[in-house]
Amino acid sequence: MHQENNALVLNGVDLTIQDVVNTSRMHDSGVHYEIDQQAFDRIRQCCDLRREIIDKQLPIYGVTTGFGDSATRQISPEKTAELQRNLIKFLSAGVGPIANEKVARATMLIRANCLVKGNSAVRPELIMQILEYLKRDILPLIPERGSVGASGDLIPLSYLASILIGEGSVLYKGVPRETKEVLLEEGLEPLILEAKEGLALVNGTSFMSAFACLAFKDAQRIAQLADICTAMASEALLGNRGHFYSFIHDQKPHKGQKESARRIYELLEGSLLSKEYSQIIEHAEKLDSQTFKQLTESIQDRYSIRCAPHVTGVLHDTLDWVQQWLEVEINSTNDNPIFDIDSQEVYNGGNFYGGHVVQAMDSLKVAVANIADLLDRQLELIVDEKFNKNLTPNLIPRFEEGDFQLGLHHGFKGMQLCASALTAEALKMSSPVSVFSRSTEAHNQDKVSMGTIAARDARTIGELTQHVAAIHLIALCQATDLRGVHKMSPRTREIYELVRQEVPFLEGDRRMDGDIQKVIELIQSDKLFTVLELQEV
Repeated sequence: MHQENNALVLNGVDLTIQDVVNTSRMHDSGVHYEIDQQAFDRIRQCCDLRREIIDKQLPIYGVTTGFGDSATRQISPEKTAELQRNLIKFLSAGVGPIANEKVARATMLIRANCLVKGNSAVRPELIMQILEYLKRDILPLIPERGSVGASGDLIPLSYLASILIGEGSVLYKGVPRETKEVLLEEGLEPLILEAKEGLALVNGTSFMSAFACLAFKDAQRIAQLADICTAMASEALLGNRGHFYSFIHDQKPHKGQKESARRIYELLEGSLLSKEYSQIIEHAEKLDSQTFKQLTESIQDRYSIRCAPHVTGVLHDTLDWVQQWLEVEINSTNDNPIFDIDSQEVYNGGNFYGGHVVQAMDSLKVAVANIADLLDRQLELIVDEKFNKNLTPNLIPRFEEGDFQLGLHHGFKGMQLCASALTAEALKMSSPVSVFSRSTEAHNQDKVSMGTIAARDARTIGELTQHVAAIHLIALCQATDLRGVHKMSPRTREIYELVRQEVPFLEGDRRMDGDIQKVIELIQSDKLFTVLELQEV
């Protein structure tokens, strides 16, 4: 995929996760979509091959035979078009909430790109119809539940197929509408599917991959947030930034761990709150002739601070290989059967299977949920007067002795309760889904991936963890206000200023749900990462 004069040109080879994320955000952007000329020629040849094989009256799975366990029933060529329409009808059995518009756009782009590979024997016009809908922001209303992720996302993708033939409902200008009405307004004609085209639309991993790409993007942000929060927590707790010395992490040189430690240390440079190890030792009283002495300052922080790179580093490293797997997936022919224009053969296989997506998402879920747990533990240290090194209980303001407000305020007590609940929910959802395979479809699909469920769970865990991080960031800003903002490092001070533009200091108990949402919007805008000149996410 490459960009030319406000056009995104698909070639089925180099679509990136970032391309998918960018497209998922687009609304009335003026961007239009094209098919690479070489890919276009291959698509046309593959379509011709499919017609030639049909004319020979040979059985082709899902084209001149029934679907799944019904593959032993061959039909005549004149029935092939009606078979495709019936496929879309009987698959339209999804339930649950409707996937949001970002997921819908991502699904459409990924499915188009997979068909652009030129092995699915569809007409170019079908792919162009998907891209035209995407350009005009005519989006399928896709129920989230109903896919086992084996023979592709059959049920969810049937809702995309439905609107291409003018049936079902769409989201148009933010409003659910009948597809036929919208096509009439837009001057578009519904497609009349040819043989194989209905199956090619539904028999792939594009819906799970859409969730997976968006979950990946959220996880990238979370990895950056974890490093930011750890640096600020080290300041709030008057910690030891020597825990992040490169020498330590060079001796256990996992790439992600080293990256996390380096970033945290750089964030803390110039801080008057988080000290170098040498500064801590320097201020300790000499033992002299004593045989025992109680240190006034610990030389080691608790694990949620000291070992943070060992936790966040796992997420950084997981993201590396998850990106590779997902970008292979979204540039693959995930369909069955597939056609080879070079050998003039049709092949039956299982490329619709979501095995790599489910493994990637099951792993990403665990890594992200561990960040929620890490940040929740850091938050406990900061709000709890038993551990927060003379910060106020629950980060309430400091009141003078005798002030009437004494005893009336509980500060961040509710915020911590919410963060703990969110963390528990994230941890509960982190169990692997791939091992819950269920035999279905008359024992034809007897081992299934569950990739779509895992990808949806990864999306949800990412959302929960971002909320935990938002609560933690607000608490960290409150803590550094109590410590003295002027003592922060220059870079953590920039983060503080950004948050404080949205959320004021807590002077006394107030509703904070709106504050959380403002910080979520700040996180999703990527401003936090831009101001620090961190790697773009």
